[in-house]
Amino acid sequence: MDSADGVQYAEITLIVNGTAHRPRVDTRASVLDVLRETLGLTGAKKGCDHGQCGACTVLLDGRRANACLALAVAHDGAEITTVEGLADGDELSPVQRAFLEEDAYQCGYCTPGQLCSATGMLAEVARGWPSAATAPVADKPVLDDAEIRERMSGNLCRCGAYANIVAAIREVGA
Repeated sequence: MDSADGVQYAEITLIVNGTAHRPRVDTRASVLDVLRETLGLTGAKKGCDHGQCGACTVLLDGRRANACLALAVAHDGAEITTVEGLADGDELSPVQRAFLEEDAYQCGYCTPGQLCSATGMLAEVARGWPSAATAPVADKPVLDDAEIRERMSGNLCRCGAYANIVAAIREVGA
């Protein structure tokens, strides 16, 4: 679909946190832009807008993804989980509880991306996916502090809460 100003639009379907949405989007819009500006889900943050900081991390079809780099039209029909969808009603997810218990946040700006990334990373470990730092293994990878740091290296925290983030993930992964 074209508009009077020459912008191309498309109607897509995104299943976000279990709810189907059919927004009409600019074909140049990122998943992050659609989540924040069209659907009003502001948990995922626009940090660098280059896929380098991880503040926009969501789960896209169950895998971690930088929403700022994913074109929305390329993910028509995708299932997306944002930080708003990690909890079950008022019941926090295990990762969210551990972040609170371990004080794994300071300013909170990176926290939504850290939470989604940690949730996805723990699912990867449960499936036995090796990281770039480990060779493929028959059994589940060992989730020690070095492995957690390697797997979370795409998520930056300007406040330096890394030690507490690692401790929270270790607690859930144990």
